[in-house]
Amino acid sequence: MLFSNTVKSRRAALQSQFDVRREFEVLEESCVPSYVHRNPLAAWTAWSRLNTASRLYDRFAPEGPLLDFGSATGELRQVLRPRGPYHFVEQNETLTAALKRNISDAIQVDPMELGESRFAAIFALDSLEHNEDIAPILTAFRRALRPDGVFILSGPTENLLYRLGRRLAGFDGHYHVQTIGDIERQVKPGFTRLARSLQPAGAPLFSLTAWAGK
Repeated sequence: MLFSNTVKSRRAALQSQFDVRREFEVLEESCVPSYVHRNPLAAWTAWSRLNTASRLYDRFAPEGPLLDFGSATGELRQVLRPRGPYHFVEQNETLTAALKRNISDAIQVDPMELGESRFAAIFALDSLEHNEDIAPILTAFRRALRPDGVFILSGPTENLLYRLGRRLAGFDGHYHVQTIGDIERQVKPGFTRLARSLQPAGAPLFSLTAWAGK
């Protein structure tokens, strides 16, 4: 069975909320087209990253507030068993509206005002690769992460297999300005890596890592 009942329910909900073909320009930089993709393997690849991120959270995160940076519609929250309030950063108004409808207690925060030692967990899942300069973002994350907190990161490898998979899935555009390798190298000076998982197993299209602050 590729999908859990939760994922099946969320796929149906997203399909009812969005017309992906008609709204593709609005949704293309989010994972929504992948979550509802008609090819079950393409969709499974997207959802499996959330499940892996959830397991890293269960393994490393203490109780306390969490931040979902670049949250899109908040599907991470749907598969997570959070041990604290869910905060999110999302600049796409269409995606934000959908998230607020689906997660009534979600707290939207200003990316320029994350605070200090505030979050027990910070997620940046498939979001940082869209930014040319992530140094200020990483500095803000390091400051906002509690000393006992965990930073969970994911992004595409941009290898030949990944590029082929995107083309086969019908995603011809290129919206990424950095690879996950580029991003992880910039993370290392301020964080210590705790764990790494390449997804899917045997076909490293994405890298997911968990980090503690130094």
